[in-house]
Amino acid sequence: MSYRIKVPPRTLPVDEAHLVSGLEHWMLGLANYRWSILVGLVLLLLMGGGIWGVFWYDAQNASKAQELEREATVHLFTRAANDPQKAAANLKEAIALYKRVVDEYPRTPTAPLAQFSLGNAHLQSNDLASAIDAYNRFISMYGAHVSLLGLVHQKLGYAYLLKGDLDQAAKAYSTILEISGAMNRDYALFELARLEENRSRPDEALKHYQDLMKTYPNSPLTSEAAMRVKVIEAKKTPDPLPAATTPAPPNPSKPSKP
Repeated sequence: MSYRIKVPPRTLPVDEAHLVSGLEHWMLGLANYRWSILVGLVLLLLMGGGIWGVFWYDAQNASKAQELEREATVHLFTRAANDPQKAAANLKEAIALYKRVVDEYPRTPTAPLAQFSLGNAHLQSNDLASAIDAYNRFISMYGAHVSLLGLVHQKLGYAYLLKGDLDQAAKAYSTILEISGAMNRDYALFELARLEENRSRPDEALKHYQDLMKTYPNSPLTSEAAMRVKVIEAKKTPDPLPAATTPAPPNPSKPSKP
């Protein structure tokens, strides 16, 4: 009598069976959604390429704007004093280049500086209206650039002074005092004091001069402010009345004439 050895059927462990089952479901899912996954990958690649393209385009614009601003600055500061025609041509070319920067590349890091320099170039050419417009455009477009904002208001006040508009000049200088982080507040106080002197308001002028001396004792304008305070106070102090003179008594040795 022969015996048959029964071989038990091969079965997977429970964990391995679950693993194989999950892997099969995942593969089936990939097969069912392969086109959606492929489209998603393509879109992701396109988005990455678009973002890289934007950065590359911005970098190119920034480089072009910087080159134009550098060229304009060379024209602005290399004007020959002994050749007025050449100096005027260089100034005109500098203005044109600064305009290109702010018109063609307004979002580049160089644009705020170019806008400020454009106002300065107009001011040097004695075009006060264009200078004031350029400074006001800087304030409206690049007001967040605190490092330049105080200087822009200072130049704007000076342009209004040349124009003879003292009220707008005083407003421009007063705005500097309200800018947090402005480095030229001492200059603004000094110019406000001088304006008040020109308006025959000595009390207001004294207030600004004294504020300058108290708040910014190390400013190079402090000594001049102290001198102006002395002058104003001297003008306010009335002159002492001259002492009354009494007639000299007659000399008894000399008889008076009849």
